[in-house]
Amino acid sequence: MVALTVACGWAAAIHAAEISADQVEGRWTSEAGTSLTFHEDHTFTAEHCDALPVAHDCEETSALSSGRWAFYATTEADQFNRADETANRGTVLSLVFSTGDCEVGAYLFGDEDDPVMCPTGDADVGCPSDGYLRRIQTVASRS
Repeated sequence: MVALTVACGWAAAIHAAEISADQVEGRWTSEAGTSLTFHEDHTFTAEHCDALPVAHDCEETSALSSGRWAFYATTEADQFNRADETANRGTVLSLVFSTGDCEVGAYLFGDEDDPVMCPTGDADVGCPSDGYLRRIQTVASRS
């Protein structure tokens, strides 16, 4: 079981998914019950984020209910990755929660048409199998 977990972490790191902001927008859920809903204005709401292992690095885990998101992007001036709300594509998100001054990285893995999100401090470690979030596809209503 341990070898499988490590192998999944390495495979995920190799297959980072670069997606657009439009693909981030919407509701993402995990089998563990965590839910993140991303909005066009770079805000998000969250449910049950205290269940994520990475959330334990935050001071007030029970208050992790909303915040701002951005892709990490390389700036031309210094070549460092920084959270940038003007970036319209990326492989890693910065999630900054409104309460407790807490920032969490969320890595995007898999196929760009069906990515998974892993909020973790280390992409090589990955997430528990029930901790990966998938975007919930909404079905357009017919008139």
